[in-house]
Amino acid sequence: MSSRNNPSAPSPHRPRPALLALWAVLAALVVGLTACGTASDSAGSSPEAASGAEDGAFPATVATKFGDITVEKRPERVVALGWGDAEAVLSLGGQPVGASDWLAFGGDGVGPWAKGLYKKSPQMIGTLEPEFEKIAALQPDLILDTKSSGDRSRYDTLSKIAPTIGVPKGGEQYKISWREQTEMVATALGVPGKGKTVISETEKKFRDSAAAHPEFKDKTITLGSRTSEGFGAYVHGTGRVDFIERLGFTNNPRVDAKAGASFFINVSRENLDLLDADLTVMTPIGIPAAKISDDPLYRAVPSVKAGRSVVFDDSTLSAAFSTDSVLSVAYALEKVVPLLAEPLK
Repeated sequence: MSSRNNPSAPSPHRPRPALLALWAVLAALVVGLTACGTASDSAGSSPEAASGAEDGAFPATVATKFGDITVEKRPERVVALGWGDAEAVLSLGGQPVGASDWLAFGGDGVGPWAKGLYKKSPQMIGTLEPEFEKIAALQPDLILDTKSSGDRSRYDTLSKIAPTIGVPKGGEQYKISWREQTEMVATALGVPGKGKTVISETEKKFRDSAAAHPEFKDKTITLGSRTSEGFGAYVHGTGRVDFIERLGFTNNPRVDAKAGASFFINVSRENLDLLDADLTVMTPIGIPAAKISDDPLYRAVPSVKAGRSVVFDDSTLSAAFSTDSVLSVAYALEKVVPLLAEPLK
């Protein structure tokens, strides 16, 4: 899998000086568009502070890392760039005109849990390095990039095209949950009430799953992956970890102790014991599942040796678990939770 679709790939490259010329092109493309939002000079507050009046009322304000962004009127042409942003819009009844396909689903760029929700296929936009000219040509009145790297130069370029809802404060390197994402998107679209309903229904599904599996409570878990470049594990504050923590698990403390700014730590083959926990769950990314399960060093990890391991060999399940949108988590609760329970019996 190329870095374009690799969730463990590095952050987007900072725009090159040539982008100064690009910005001039963008300005020409968007002449005549009405500005629909502004960013304050303040750092902004937490995503929980995102506010909007009753559904359909504007202006609506969303707090982000880059300040409070105000959407003056209901957006009609939304470009959803962040990981899962398009699915959040679809869950709320919206229709993005442009979107990014982070996991290379093809088609409309969404998983099977969102199949059929588009009335008209969106324009596909790149992920780590979105085509800014293509975005500008869509004449958006709102850009969503809530689950992204949090790179300032990326945000600055997008905000020159249209009001942009970037990552929340502290949400750099894709560290935002499906709940925060849905709140931010619902506020920006002017449907905060619908957002609360969707969130409430999904949280009930988590509570029901946790109640059905008391054996998950306080068990340590490692969520890892392997790409062509090697092994790694996800840290607290990311969507994948939020998913299992809501079920009662505790993320591997040794992994969290090594966390930096990224949502992911690399684990060398010499230190694969770092993956050891009450349960070890691995996702293959761009490689066959057997490259993990048949690896002799992986099989020597204590939890794996004891049979307390899950390796996703179904790409759809893996994608549902890693997409972490309000639509995909419901699918993952149904399909993934039984797989987590089996080794702990």
